[in-house]
Amino acid sequence: MKKYNWSVLIGAAFLMASSAIGPGFLTQTATFTQQLGASFGFVILLSVLLDAIAQLNIWRIIAVADKPAQDIANQLLPGLGYFISMLVFLGGLAFNIGNIAGAGLGLNVLFGINVGQGAIMSAIIAIGIFIYREAGKVLDTFAKTMGLIKILLALYIAYISNPPVAEAMVRSVNPSKFSFTAVLTIVGGTVGGYITFAGAHRLLDARQTGKENLSAINKGALSAIGLASLMRILLFIAALGVVTHYGKLNPDNPAASVFQLAAGNVGYKLFGLVLWAAGISSTVGSAYTSVSFIKSFHPRIMQLNREIIIAFIGVSTCIFLLVGKPVKTLIMVGALNGLILPIALSIMLIAAYRTKIVAEYKQPLWLTFLGIMVVAIMTWMSAGAITDLF
Repeated sequence: MKKYNWSVLIGAAFLMASSAIGPGFLTQTATFTQQLGASFGFVILLSVLLDAIAQLNIWRIIAVADKPAQDIANQLLPGLGYFISMLVFLGGLAFNIGNIAGAGLGLNVLFGINVGQGAIMSAIIAIGIFIYREAGKVLDTFAKTMGLIKILLALYIAYISNPPVAEAMVRSVNPSKFSFTAVLTIVGGTVGGYITFAGAHRLLDARQTGKENLSAINKGALSAIGLASLMRILLFIAALGVVTHYGKLNPDNPAASVFQLAAGNVGYKLFGLVLWAAGISSTVGSAYTSVSFIKSFHPRIMQLNREIIIAFIGVSTCIFLLVGKPVKTLIMVGALNGLILPIALSIMLIAAYRTKIVAEYKQPLWLTFLGIMVVAIMTWMSAGAITDLF
């Protein structure tokens, strides 16, 4: 039995959570709190359940198969892995443009420098992580540090905003408002697209896989969802307190409004720090995971893995500098990312019952059943959300 590296496990959990907690995460949470009020707590609670089921299924199957998701998909149906990889890689690139923009804006808020200059500086820091010889260890440490910074600052703002906690608790189980788009966007922004694979592929690279380690992998998957959900709840509580006491948030930058209205100029500077931490950690997670979806397709890609990750970050930065901040809101991107989840999860659930992929492993029936329910719910909600969006 292999000895499990708990540092890698925690690092993988933080990598997934940090990938989820990007600039879009901040914007989505503030926007939907403004729209749904205390009832957004119900959306968060529902999304946590959907997230946990999806992530447990995906992480377990990847760990047992001991190969990345795209190889599993190709084994299931030749060419399917390339299709999934294309969706995830292009989606990750689109997200990374927003992540770089968010990191640049964060430095602009903190130090008053040009957003473009801030984006370049952030990209250099992200690239530096992958240039370092011990990139894996640095990646784990960086993900943990940035995750803790975001959670602690959100906790502070949630505390001083004096939110109506009792009302939030009631509406979390008895909502007066509901939104298909909110659920799809929140789930998509937490486990959609490349995000749910971030931690699982990190465990593959660190060789922390196998049926004998499933108990630890379960804890890692649930810890990742727990970290991302904790940040979501703290931001929701903070935004709810601000909306309750101050009225509407600034529609141009609702997340900044939460921090500024709660703590004045100090809060605005804290928002800059949170935004930068969110932007750069998501940049690192997006680049790492998006490239992990293509590196097994050719030995040369595997050999140049680090260089391709660096190029991925560089291209994202150049596109942002040339085009500017994407016109499409991060909310819509998050929702569209959520559309990938039913496809990816369906593939993993089918693969769990192919002996050529998982050998003698038996996926628990209750977990498969819940996974099928998530696929059905997300597909149903996608239809409603597409109607809302378009």
